[in-house]
Amino acid sequence: MITQMFANDALVFTIPALAGTLFFVLRLATTIIGLDIEGADGGGDDFGAGIGDGTMGDGGLDAADLEEGMDHAETSSVFKFVSILTVTAFFMGFGWGGLVGLYAMGLDVVPAVFVALAFGVALAWFVIWLLKLLYSIESSGNITIDKALHAEGVTTSTIPARDAGTGRVRITIEDRQRAYAARSEGDEIRMGAHVRVIRVNRDNTVTVTPA
Repeated sequence: MITQMFANDALVFTIPALAGTLFFVLRLATTIIGLDIEGADGGGDDFGAGIGDGTMGDGGLDAADLEEGMDHAETSSVFKFVSILTVTAFFMGFGWGGLVGLYAMGLDVVPAVFVALAFGVALAWFVIWLLKLLYSIESSGNITIDKALHAEGVTTSTIPARDAGTGRVRITIEDRQRAYAARSEGDEIRMGAHVRVIRVNRDNTVTVTPA
């Protein structure tokens, strides 16, 4: 079977089958363990504020920051992720479907191409459906930033004085640690200080004051 996969006629299917499968598995694995590069580059309001504003050097990027970034990632980042996996799934389905057409169904190359296209479209559609289902389940369990009001936490980076920029704060909501971009109500608040959230802002930041 392996020899047949690398025959001249089969290469048109073998290459996308192996390449698509490898990339699909790697992409899915890195996303599951929280190393999704697209998610880190794409930003929601809070994610961009916490990682793209220079505060990363103070507090570092930890699990709570990454989780919070993914929770507030913009819809465009989600669609980008879905698109990448969908295209990869199509090539994977096209390749394996073509090999099935060639060897399991005994078709010539041209008819096998139509079988491959059907497999590719079917697998891509299934991946879209599955990702939408998983994303809807995850979104339903997310903690909204409004629940941070009146919560107490610890700053993970220095928060500049009023209107001078944002820092970073980690608080616990419903037994889960969340990280948010934070503004000071008054003077500068140093890293490691205990604070209380007194306001949730429209830009997905929170305003804090020393607790």
